[in-house]
Amino acid sequence: MRFATFTEPSGIAAATGIPLARAGVVSDAGIHPLPAGLAMLDLVRGGLPTALAVGARALSEPSVALSEVRLLPPLAPPTVRDFVAFEEHVEGVAASVGSAADEGTVVVPEWYQAPTFYFTNPYALVGAYDDVPVPPGCEMLDFELEVAVVIGRDGASLSPDEAREHIFGYTVLNDWSARDLQRREMKVQLGPAKGKDSATTLGPWLVTADELEPYRDTDGFLALDLRAFVNGELVGQDLLSNMGWPFEELISYASRGTEVRAGDVLGSGTCGNGGCLAELWGRSGRIDPPPLRPGDVVELTVEGIGTVRNRVVAGLALPPVREARTRSVPRVRKRG
Repeated sequence: MRFATFTEPSGIAAATGIPLARAGVVSDAGIHPLPAGLAMLDLVRGGLPTALAVGARALSEPSVALSEVRLLPPLAPPTVRDFVAFEEHVEGVAASVGSAADEGTVVVPEWYQAPTFYFTNPYALVGAYDDVPVPPGCEMLDFELEVAVVIGRDGASLSPDEAREHIFGYTVLNDWSARDLQRREMKVQLGPAKGKDSATTLGPWLVTADELEPYRDTDGFLALDLRAFVNGELVGQDLLSNMGWPFEELISYASRGTEVRAGDVLGSGTCGNGGCLAELWGRSGRIDPPPLRPGDVVELTVEGIGTVRNRVVAGLALPPVREARTRSVPRVRKRG
């Protein structure tokens, strides 16, 4: 089943001017709204069996044409973790952002030892067809083609087998990246932070886990075709089954010694073979294709899930960031 969050053209709150979001079930006929006041996060927290039952009832009700609505991110997650689970991506992008390449290696041994992730901004999520502004101060904007898993119920220190039972569904994720900001941050041995803080596309909808089980291969990976287009030109293609770990392992690691909760989003990390521009830059040693510019359209398609399509637009022009003061001599607090 495919769940979405959307706004209708008339669905604007008069007092605040904020669009009123509705959750719904997607069919070939359009979107069938769920009961008013039922947000997708509430539905996810209620568990997959309940969600499927609620969705089945909604499918018998009238639908709204997809062309008549604006798709929002499928849900408002409490947290968003993003992994780096594709070895080929690490190979290609290391030289571009100046990490492993600085040490004379391609993929650092530590990558193989355990899944690695960072927390990104849940307030910066954008819908499947929203415009995406260039981040302030960014000259090297990039996309990242990923799939995200959505947790369906709370858990702590889960085994991989247990983690599979905690999966609600999957969606497409585009981890927009300011590569020049990211390069600076990662030289400080921290981050990425502002390099990944501006926008993350989620959508177009949330596909429940049962829908994708037919794609599971004998090794437990989802063999979904992934494709990235810039201005209609294919620049990347990979299989989701080329991940170093399946999603169950990523969830297990994220919950290790702590919790994951219903509604949490975990990204797979960028796929290989052109899943982002930085990988192509690192492999060729040239900034080609060029960084994204206002007017460029990025389209990412994942088999079994759907397509997100965002246009890059000009962003805010803000003053430069003030540099830190430097210490000429150590400062010692006087006593007495």
